[in-house]
Amino acid sequence: QPIDHITFAGNGEPTLHPQFEEIIDTTIGLRNKLYPNARIAVLSNATCINNPTVFYALKRIDDRILKLDAGTEKMFQLIDIPDKGITLAQVTADLKKFNGDVIIQTLFLRGVFKNEIIDNTTEEEQTAWIERLHSIQPKKVMIYSIDRETPAENLEKITKYELEIIVEKLRQNNIFVECY
Repeated sequence: QPIDHITFAGNGEPTLHPQFEEIIDTTIGLRNKLYPNARIAVLSNATCINNPTVFYALKRIDDRILKLDAGTEKMFQLIDIPDKGITLAQVTADLKKFNGDVIIQTLFLRGVFKNEIIDNTTEEEQTAWIERLHSIQPKKVMIYSIDRETPAENLEKITKYELEIIVEKLRQNNIFVECY
């Protein structure tokens, strides 16, 4: 039966695999032989795209779906909890290197985690996030909220109405958006 997508995602960061580039090369070869019309996609938190082999591998696939969950450094650190030394400025700069050929995926949420308020829906956060999107120039932005129980308590799903307000802001900024 024909398939339309081969997608790398799951419980973990696919680009952390030490043979990520080889896996992508093998996947491209198999796709070209068996399912030439299928698209290859990778869902990633974008923290490894500064690695040249990861970047090169991602450039060779059809759909790079990379996370950008915050507009400010503080919120980035709170939401994504990246490894020490990874900054939002670095991730943003690396995302720009795709020259717009990237899909940005953003999770909106609010709540309290480790006694810190998390909320990337504030006006300040949205404004900073939209500025980053303008600098990255993605071909599409995918936004969504929590869909199931999270390992951390006290995190709240953003309503569909609130997501639609964010969608409208993106459209007013000429950014193509899909809401889930």
